[in-house]
Amino acid sequence: MKKYILLAFLITSLSFAQKTSLYCIGDSTMANKKDPDRNPEHGWAQVLQSFFKDDIVVVNKAVNGRSTKSFINEKRWDSIYNKLKKGDYVFIEFGHNDAKIEDSLRYTNPHTAYRHNLIRFVKESREKGAIPILLSSIARRNFNEKGVLVPTHGDYPLETRLVAQEYKVPFIDLEYYTELLEQSYGPEKSKQLHLHFKAGENAYYDKDKADDTHLSLLGATKIAQIVINQIKEIDDALLVKLKKGIK
Repeated sequence: MKKYILLAFLITSLSFAQKTSLYCIGDSTMANKKDPDRNPEHGWAQVLQSFFKDDIVVVNKAVNGRSTKSFINEKRWDSIYNKLKKGDYVFIEFGHNDAKIEDSLRYTNPHTAYRHNLIRFVKESREKGAIPILLSSIARRNFNEKGVLVPTHGDYPLETRLVAQEYKVPFIDLEYYTELLEQSYGPEKSKQLHLHFKAGENAYYDKDKADDTHLSLLGATKIAQIVINQIKEIDDALLVKLKKGIK
């Protein structure tokens, strides 16, 4: 009997040991939202687990309002770095709040501090044997009167691309693919991807809501699917385990 108990324990331990953590670090466009059964707002990493089998465990550490600077200064990165193990993955998507030039606690120059913070995430992930993956910021729903989607992120996506190229990091150009998503829905229908409600239309909001940055469940799910599709496309041996974990 003891042998069977020990065997069962070993099998369970082995199964647990084989699980791979996928850490997500970033801002509110990724983050888990409170009261998800009632709250219409969702981060795209909040719905990511449903695209993976049980051997990939999504650990969503993205937090509303954070830039690379505040994420580091609040020791949030340190808490992840201390837990990283060989073979884990780290999704890195910042930029929205790094551009808050009026806020000294969050703003970073895209060509200096932002770039160096991304490099730090990459290097320190690799120190622990984890695999970093860089993503450019998702596009905002920002159509002009001619129906043209106007970019809002300045040079932050460019620096993300350049760091990915220089340090040979797998890269998902999420700005580009979410631009295509917004454009495919068009100026009016794309409101469904975000948070547009009249007062009383949704019980969660008692006033009119017109938010073109944050995501509805539909928008979050569409973007998570884009990320999954791009992971499948990236030709990098380091991503094999992640690809195999996709449902």
